[in-house]
Amino acid sequence: MDIVSALRTFQRVVETGSFSAAAHDLDVTQPAVSRQVAALEGHFNTRLLHRTTSGLSLTAEGERMLPMALRIIEAVEELGDAAGSEGAMASGKVRLSVPAPLGLYLSERLGDLLAAHPKLSVELLFREESSDMIEERLDLEVRLGPVADSSLVCRRIGWTTAFLVASPAYLARKAAPRTPRDIKDHECLWYTRAGEANSWSFSNGSEDISVRISPRLTACNAVAIHRAALAGAGLAVLSHIIATPDIAAGRLVPVMKDFQPSRLPVTVVYPSRRNMPLRVKTVLDFLIGAMTQDPSVCASGTGRPWEA
Repeated sequence: MDIVSALRTFQRVVETGSFSAAAHDLDVTQPAVSRQVAALEGHFNTRLLHRTTSGLSLTAEGERMLPMALRIIEAVEELGDAAGSEGAMASGKVRLSVPAPLGLYLSERLGDLLAAHPKLSVELLFREESSDMIEERLDLEVRLGPVADSSLVCRRIGWTTAFLVASPAYLARKAAPRTPRDIKDHECLWYTRAGEANSWSFSNGSEDISVRISPRLTACNAVAIHRAALAGAGLAVLSHIIATPDIAAGRLVPVMKDFQPSRLPVTVVYPSRRNMPLRVKTVLDFLIGAMTQDPSVCASGTGRPWEA
């Protein structure tokens, strides 16, 4: 028996609360998970889990063993990191939740990560709202704006860069706004992640200006707003990830250059800094690296996105 592998399986069963959920996360069969836990119990000659029709719970012996198991797993993974490519390899599934624009950006780059780590898999979830990470068994989540949940570990990885845009067809019907006050006369397409309480915030470099909007179309997905803007339905605040190719091709026109959308912090959150599995650390490092490769997501939020 590979005792470290069995301890990792035991850890995942406890974290997920079931053999089937642990099997799903580890990308193995449920009987394989059961055999690993049974082998661990046989090795130490003690029962670690109560199995009932209502679920699983730790025995007293299991409660005593779990902290020690986590320390062993952490020590082994630290040794693997120190040994580099000759050490432990990242394996298993990582559930990563991201806003749609960032998800599109990452999906074009994940192939290299997966090729470098053959035993690693990533479940990419497009979420526009914050999730209950424990309830939904998420390993990592990227959030825009301030993070209110103090129970999570937060790591700032960049700032948003966005543009106020419209299609040439729309601007042929209505003159482009020159200041935030002019927006009240326009059709607005509101991506709910781009502002709060039906408002958009802009900055001219010295002050932030918030304007109330009465959106003609509201969607919680940036891709839907992007398509509506391309179709000429109105003004939209869109991430540079989505808007830049269309701006370059002339399909969208950035407007109100003196008042650009205010930048929001981009933060990756996760439940705990301690005992982070190698598979999660590997994806976290990839995520940070992917962000730093994008010059528009700079470390400071003071720069104007038009100049990024």
